[in-house]
Amino acid sequence: MNAVLSNGSPDSTVSEARSVLVVDDEPSMRLALTESLRRNGYAVDQAANGQEAIERIATSKPWLVLTDLKMPRSGGLEVVKEVKKRCPNTHVVVMTAYGTVETAVEAMKCGAIDYLLKPFATEQLEQVLVQLEAGSCEDTGMETVPSFSRTMLGEDPAMTRVLALAEGVAMSQATVLVQGESGTGKELLARFIHSRSPRGHRPFIAVNCAALPDGLLESELFGHERGAFTGALVRKQGKFEMAHQGTILLDEISEMNLGLQAKLLRVLQEREVDRIGGREPIQINIRVIATTNRSLRQEVEQGRFREDLYYRLNVFPITLPPLRERASDIPVLARHFVRATAVRNGLGVPKITEAALTVLLGRAWKGNVRELENAVERAVLLSGGEAIGPEHVMVDESSPAGSPIHSLSMSSNVAPASGSLWEMERDLIMQTLERVKGNRTHAAKALGISIRTLRNKLREYRQLAHPPPMPASSPKAGC
Repeated sequence: MNAVLSNGSPDSTVSEARSVLVVDDEPSMRLALTESLRRNGYAVDQAANGQEAIERIATSKPWLVLTDLKMPRSGGLEVVKEVKKRCPNTHVVVMTAYGTVETAVEAMKCGAIDYLLKPFATEQLEQVLVQLEAGSCEDTGMETVPSFSRTMLGEDPAMTRVLALAEGVAMSQATVLVQGESGTGKELLARFIHSRSPRGHRPFIAVNCAALPDGLLESELFGHERGAFTGALVRKQGKFEMAHQGTILLDEISEMNLGLQAKLLRVLQEREVDRIGGREPIQINIRVIATTNRSLRQEVEQGRFREDLYYRLNVFPITLPPLRERASDIPVLARHFVRATAVRNGLGVPKITEAALTVLLGRAWKGNVRELENAVERAVLLSGGEAIGPEHVMVDESSPAGSPIHSLSMSSNVAPASGSLWEMERDLIMQTLERVKGNRTHAAKALGISIRTLRNKLREYRQLAHPPPMPASSPKAGC
């Protein structure tokens, strides 16, 4: 999420002029939305019901009201009407957990500018905010910064060509196949395409085909009727139905089994779905974007992917280049992650030195943008708000040979200085272990290092805490 900056400069701090009122009767939902918005520089107030929200609107006059539709003591429709009556310039976005969107459309007729279907990803809210910020700046003549998606995807000529292709196909209804290594930003590109399309204000539903077992994936995609199988206690809409009029993202499509591939092919051909246990097909109007980190052509040749489905998906293929092939994006992305990490942790935004950037530019980044983000986040935390130098760029021992690496491992025979980087590193590791209740595997993953590196560091700390006794000196000859 990227709020408009105070002077339009990428190096400015996020403007805090934007206030948001979150209205929802579920405390967990209010908390999650509040934390997400505050991390990105917005001032946030909360209301537990419609009546409380209406009372606060008169005095606070927020920039945006984000309200649930079904609540006790005045629902979302009443909130929308009161906001537009009392504060005509305040934006309203409604949230609804119900499968149909009729009520949301009614709310938009009353003055809401958009709606989000629960459950929604943080990125969907971010996109709505980006569009709102851009619109607000156009109204006031302020300069806007590049959108969150464009910043995250990059500005290297190789990526610029990809974005030009994406913007070109966005206005069409063509199915898009996005291929690229893990961590290159395939889902972000899919959201970018959706946001630039005529369906941009409609639902964007993402399904990770690799994260769900086959039986559950079928139910998630197509939905089921009550009693269709053991445990089907209520009727459930599938993701295809939820994406009606919008876009569905089939993430890591190569992980889908052949049986489900046949059913997906029919959906793409007929534009209708059959719920499990259902009697009538349901017509859908959707835009399909699929992503994969494998070559689908090779998967077809090896018999793991249906050839007819491949041709249905491969209408407009786009390949995302890995980070190592667009090195000029590394400083841009690194500075973005520095700002994001600092804001998220309530720190001042540190400068990243040219020496640190040189280290980052020399890395192969096998994990692409995701690996870079982890490395920069650790560097911000280790720097303690000071300028980020090469000594703060901690990377895993398993990094490719030949890269300029500052390893986590440091010689145990060097005594640490008071307040040194060594002590900061130790404290970070111990705090992480405490947070995950001593689980070393989870701690290593959170720190972005190998379990072997973590074991070596803990052994080093124990040795320094309890040094072995010095051996007695041997008597010299002749004494």
